[in-house]
Parts: sequence; structure tokens; C-alpha cells
Amino acid sequence: MAIRRSRAQGVFVTVVAWAVALWIFFPIFWMVLTGFKSEVEAVSTPPHLFFMPTLASYHEVFQRANYWHFTINTVVISVAATGVALGLSIPAAYAMAFMPSRRTRGTLLWMLSTRMLPPVGVLVPIYLIARNTHLLDTLTGLAIVDMLTNLPITVWMLFTFFREVPVPILEAGRMDGATRWQEMTMVLLPLALPGIASTALLSLILCWNEAFWSLNLTSSNAAPLAAFIASFSSPEGLFFGKLSAASTLAVAPILVFGWVSQKQLVRGLTFGAVK
Repeated sequence: MAIRRSRAQGVFVTVVAWAVALWIFFPIFWMVLTGFKSEVEAVSTPPHLFFMPTLASYHEVFQRANYWHFTINTVVISVAATGVALGLSIPAAYAMAFMPSRRTRGTLLWMLSTRMLPPVGVLVPIYLIARNTHLLDTLTGLAIVDMLTNLPITVWMLFTFFREVPVPILEAGRMDGATRWQEMTMVLLPLALPGIASTALLSLILCWNEAFWSLNLTSSNAAPLAAFIASFSSPEGLFFGKLSAASTLAVAPILVFGWVSQKQLVRGLTFGAVK
């Protein structure tokens, strides 16, 4: 009886997991499908699941905008913002994890609370700062804003991962004469590498998908793929075929990257879960 109940529970959990996965995946599937429809079929009611696929929308997207210009901008911004964020987060998380003070927890909560602030609430001051420092519509300016936006998350994640590293290992390094810098770079970082990798992947994905600051702080020179998608919304209306094709081209690189690196991401997020 217990074995049957266990099997039934396993089947139920599997069915629920597949249902949730399909529910999450369906919008992406429908977006890709719509990109291969004509504009008439894209807005037809009821929607057509079976149709004659066409590349007309993709052809018009490439004719209208320089896709590679937006892609290169996105890659540069995401990699730069992630790299700087890690460079600042690693020593900060190390200090908070192994040299805590009475204000450490309050500082962490305050940093995380900045993520709860609506971006539109600070749009005007950040826009004015970017304009006055000549960082408006530049890769540097947008990378800095993306880095600062994701910094609380990277610090929190690294702090959590570092706390899972056994302290006796670090103490052994100190007994061997390791300095704080050597302890962090030669002992801690190799042990916490899965967590650092998952933090970097998450930061990269968040930077890639950032739309609010991309649309408000750029116009043409530093415009990323979010602006590429928005450019297919016109006063005449939304052309769902072209919009879906542009969206597919924008998310395809990060989807492929996430799929390839999912093992490392899961490994990092479960770092220290099993002792």
C-alpha cells in the first residue's frame, strides 16, 4: 500500500511539474510560432495553430533595423555590468560573511530594499545625472545603471554562498600564512566557484532582459535589444508578426545560453544544500 501511494505521489508530482513547465513555456512557443505567420494570420480570431509558415516578418525585421548592432550593444552592456558587479560584490560579500558587524544584516536588508523601489521613481534624477555626465545614450552609462540595479542581488547571492563555505578551511589557510587577499582569491573563490558562476549567469540574464532603463536612457547609439523590440511598435498599431519575430531574435541568444548553462546554474543555486 505504501509503495502504491508513493508511486501515485510520484506520478502526481511529475504531471504537475510538466503542466507548470508547459504553462510557462507556452508564451515563448506562441511568440516563436507567431513570428512565422503573416500579419493577417497573427491577429486572426480564433488563432490558427496550423498555417503555412513564412519568413516575411523576419525579412522585414532585418530590412528595417540592424539586428547585429543591437545585439552587440546588449552583449557589451550585459558582460560589462556583470563583470563590474562581481568585482564589487565578491569583496563586499566576503567581508559581510566572514567579518560581520552589528550593522551587517541591516546593510544587507537595506541593499535588498532598493530593489523594491519602482524605477520610475528615480528616473528623473538618474536621467539628469546621465545627461550632465555625458553618459546618456552610451554603453558605459547603461552598463553602470544595470550594474547598480543588480548589485544588491549579486551581493546577497554571494553572501549566501560564502556562508556555506566551512570556516575551518579558511582558518587552515590563515595558519599557513595566507593573507586576507590570498584567503579570498586562492581558498574561498575556488570553493565557491559554482555559486559565483550561477550569480554571474543570473546577473547576465537580468541585464539582457532590462527594458525600462534601456528605453529611457538610450536612443540609437547604445540601444540594446529591448529598444530593438520596441521599435516595432508604431503609431499605426502593433504588427504582431514583426513584433514576434523581433522578440524571438532578441531572446533567442539568452535562451540558448541559459539552456546550455542550466546545469551550472542549478549546481550553483543548490550549492551547499547537501552537507
